[in-house]
Amino acid sequence: MELTQKLTESRQYVFSKTKNAPVVAMVLGSGLGSVIDIVREKVIIPYQEIPHFPVSTVQGHAGRLILGKLNGKNVVVMQGRVHFYEGYPMSLVTYPVRLMKRLGASKLILTSAVGGINPRYKPGDIVAIRDHINFMGTNPLLGRHEPSFGERFPDMSCVYSPRLLRLAVLTAAKSMKLKIHQGIYLATTGPSYETPSEVKAFARLGGDVVGMSVVPEAIAANQMKMEILALSYVSNQASGISKSPLSHEEVMKVGALAGERLAKLIALIVPRM
Repeated sequence: MELTQKLTESRQYVFSKTKNAPVVAMVLGSGLGSVIDIVREKVIIPYQEIPHFPVSTVQGHAGRLILGKLNGKNVVVMQGRVHFYEGYPMSLVTYPVRLMKRLGASKLILTSAVGGINPRYKPGDIVAIRDHINFMGTNPLLGRHEPSFGERFPDMSCVYSPRLLRLAVLTAAKSMKLKIHQGIYLATTGPSYETPSEVKAFARLGGDVVGMSVVPEAIAANQMKMEILALSYVSNQASGISKSPLSHEEVMKVGALAGERLAKLIALIVPRM
């Protein structure tokens, strides 16, 4: 079955549960489930119920598509994403973003846990992503081109919206008295964490944070002309910078704390998007 036909069937199923088309889409990373608490009039759909939709297998990714209202705006939220390291092809890693676009969302907020490469970044800090380095060794646009998704060779000079970046930084500073960093996201495949030597190399390449997601979704969304804001929280300092072993449990623990601030920031941003 063609990918576009699968997306049509997924879309039809979602709209059999709700008639409210979303304007803003969100993808929640590890430990950020608390963002769901600020969504009202929720319609909750487990991923496994949606035809052709990939299912999350990682702890901290609940695997639910949630549609509702956030401060008056219709939103669709992925509570948990799927990753390339789970064994999914890139066509499925980016399937949810393509579906959310077809549901009506023109704006996308990507959130994630990251390791801090920049020594100024501490666990719990929030980083607004201004650009990325794709070090995953692949690209979600590989393969047969689907014209309805956008250009075959999309421009990547401004993937992350400068307008939304300014909005996030100003909102955090003025309304929350919170300073957030602006940094470069370097994406690897995972699932193993990086070695100290790799982190040193990534720093020389210009990476401020390192993670295992965001970039495939951002590339696909950029192709579809979605306006993108990416907000990450530093779950730990990267290998060689951190003096303790890295663990997913640490990611979840810091995410529970950072998630509350990120949820508040998102609640303030969405009405102004």
